[in-house]
Parts: sequence; C-alpha cells; structure tokens
Amino acid sequence: MIYGYARVSSKGQDRYGNGLDVQEKQLRENGAEQIFHESFTGTKKHRPELDKLMSVLQSGDTVVVTKLDRIARSTRDGLDIIDEMLRRGAAIHVLNMGKFDTSPSGKLMRTIFLAFAEFERDLIVQRTAEGKAICRENRPEWREGRKPRELPDFEKFRQKQKDGELTVSECCRQLGISRSTWYARV
Repeated sequence: MIYGYARVSSKGQDRYGNGLDVQEKQLRENGAEQIFHESFTGTKKHRPELDKLMSVLQSGDTVVVTKLDRIARSTRDGLDIIDEMLRRGAAIHVLNMGKFDTSPSGKLMRTIFLAFAEFERDLIVQRTAEGKAICRENRPEWREGRKPRELPDFEKFRQKQKDGELTVSECCRQLGISRSTWYARV
C-alpha cells in the first residue's frame, strides 16, 4: 500500500501554496492510495493522523510526503519516526529529495536534511521573537495576537441566552465565534 502523509502547522498555510489540498494533489499524483492529513505542529512527535498512519504501516508499504519537514521539525523526532517506518519494512519517499533507505549514506543524508529543517524552524522562531520585540519597543500601542473582533450584537445574544431563547452554541454559530470567545466575553 502507498500511504501519503500531509501536514500543515496551521490552516492559514493554505495561502502560501503549501496547504493540505496542494500536498494531497502531489501525493495522489505520486501514487498515494490513502492519505493521512492534519493541521498540527511538526514539533510534536505524536500527532493524531501520524499515529494512525504508524498503526497501519506494514512491511512493503510506502510512505510518501511532499517535503521532509512535513514529517517532523526536529532532528531527533524526524530520525525516530523515519527509523521506525524503516524498521517496519516501509519505504519512505520524500518528493523533493528522493527515497530514504537503511544504508549509512541514507541515514547521513536524512540526518543532515532534518538538521536543516530544525535549523530553519529555529531561525523562524528567532526572527519572529525579534520582530515582536522591535514592535513592543517602537510601538507602545502594539499588542500581540489578533485584534479583538467587534461584536455589536453580542449583548443582544447574551440576553437571549440568559432568557433561555438560545443556547450558547446557537449564539456562537449565529455570531460566528467560538465557545471560548463567547466565554471570554461573558
């Protein structure tokens, strides 16, 4: 069986050409019969869909990913995941790099590439922190995160919820907000 694995860290990545739909298309074009996809950080070794993939993986299967950093963003976790796949007798095909095997040169190459993926992530985190520090220093009014959304009808819905006319879920759906936003406002 040829499995595909697609991952984004956040749903917002779709706009950068690296979304799940783009990855899924590439995986299907390269023979993936079943695709596991998720929006989850690559810094965690255990992820719901990756764990499902690992639970069905058998000798003779192939795992296809578009890029190595889709598997992991840390060298250690990436090596552990890939080594486990290889131990189970699966082949790993990273579309922009080729196939990984158990040879010494294969292990060296994946270690180097995973180290670069981790280095790239660390640089992004560092640049982001530096940018936030500059904003805090130069713009006292700057606040991290999204601007609070204006909800002019919130109190009207809050009263309907208090009066038993609507549930919290119905209010949230009609306002287009999450339950956590509802309770934060309440």
